[in-house]
Amino acid sequence: MFNLATKLLTRTRAIRLYSTKLHDQFNPDPVALQMIDYAFSLSRSQKSDESYGQGLLVLEQCESNQHDGDSKGLVVLAISTLLSERENFVGAIEKLNTIKELEVSCFPLKVAAMEALAGLHLELEEDDASSVIIDACLKDLDAIKLEYGHGFGILDARVRALKGLIELGRGNVDSSKTCFEGVENNLRTGNDALSYAEFLHATRDFSTAKQLYENVIKGIPESKDYSDPYNLAAGNMAREDILMAAICALGQLESHMGNFDDAEKIFIRALTMTEERFGPQHPKIGVILTCIALMFRHKATTERSSSLMVQEGLYRRALELLKASQLETEVQQANVYRKDIIALARGGYGETLCVQQNRKAAGEQMKIWAEAAWRNQRLSLSEALNISSNPCSKIPVIDARISSTF
Repeated sequence: MFNLATKLLTRTRAIRLYSTKLHDQFNPDPVALQMIDYAFSLSRSQKSDESYGQGLLVLEQCESNQHDGDSKGLVVLAISTLLSERENFVGAIEKLNTIKELEVSCFPLKVAAMEALAGLHLELEEDDASSVIIDACLKDLDAIKLEYGHGFGILDARVRALKGLIELGRGNVDSSKTCFEGVENNLRTGNDALSYAEFLHATRDFSTAKQLYENVIKGIPESKDYSDPYNLAAGNMAREDILMAAICALGQLESHMGNFDDAEKIFIRALTMTEERFGPQHPKIGVILTCIALMFRHKATTERSSSLMVQEGLYRRALELLKASQLETEVQQANVYRKDIIALARGGYGETLCVQQNRKAAGEQMKIWAEAAWRNQRLSLSEALNISSNPCSKIPVIDARISSTF
């Protein structure tokens, strides 16, 4: 049913031809493009509060000098990306909401903004807000269906794929499947293909998911051509985040298939890329380390070996980077991001301690906290930690874009 990687490769040229109309409608100020590239380079050079502050100042000055709605909207997207990289999700969302007040004529730009808004709300575990944004975007898309022809299908696939991801996170597998039905012919090598791959992965279509993951990794453009509407994104939906998340997801898939050596190599690539992108102290590193720890846990179970010290070290470091609250803190009061990932790391850590008789009490306390914090509606924490080879069993997929488990 789904040799989608082959379809994507053979359809690339056709999609480019069909999207010419969309591309021609987007002619941002070349100075704005240069300033965005400069601001990103400046901010990420030191990955410090000072360097990001300088980059944001450049973009804010650029925004104030823009009079064209599309160019100004593009700068707003760039600002939201830098804000989200510094964990200022609320500020990034507020900035993206200002696009509604601009006269933006490029619809792919509008879709990129809505995609970014939904992604940031997902990272804040605000699934309902994300769903409202995507439903509104789908309604707006219907209004321009005839005008955009085949280009509509490409935009529609992007939005429906994200809707499918939201439904999967809510535990509504059938609804998620419905969202993805019919989108494969319009998938590109971006957020849409990655979201669909994660759905296939979560529902155990490993071979197709692997093809899509690999195709996304190969298909992410090396050049930062922000003049192409389909390269536009912001926040955790940016081009670099898609690549990082696809590599991380492929590592998880290889682990779930029992290919632990391959999984470890892939995770090392994801970890290196994430450190280079965000710096060594960023919480996203904690997400990747949690995936690696879970891989070692699954390997130990499958091969009947022991890697307790390795797992413990990975979990401990992941929890530090994720800024996990103290065990004494009530779960309801633990106002932290990425609570599901923290629950996975703390639950796995707790189980490694429970094996050791003199540390069993501490392990049980961790497990109790993790169970209370776990919010995934598709699978239990136990199912997420104890992956079974049974083809009917559920498996977790961690999305590194939005730091959530599906």
